[in-house]
Amino acid sequence: MFPLCSVALMERIDTSAVAHAILDAPGWARVGITAPSSCLREDAALELARVIADAVTAPASQMAEAQTSLPL
Repeated sequence: MFPLCSVALMERIDTSAVAHAILDAPGWARVGITAPSSCLREDAALELARVIADAVTAPASQMAEAQTSLPL
């Protein structure tokens, strides 16, 4: 039996943050994930994974600073 040491540290991933990260990812990565070339698909998948991981692990204050403010 394997001990699950990290179970207490698990958090729920905010799906809204993941969705925003995908939309904010570079266009080539979003389009490249459907490319016929396996090399381009792999590069695009790695870029999307990096963008999502950065968004999920970034502190909320850092994400708020990165957002552009729109005039009302």
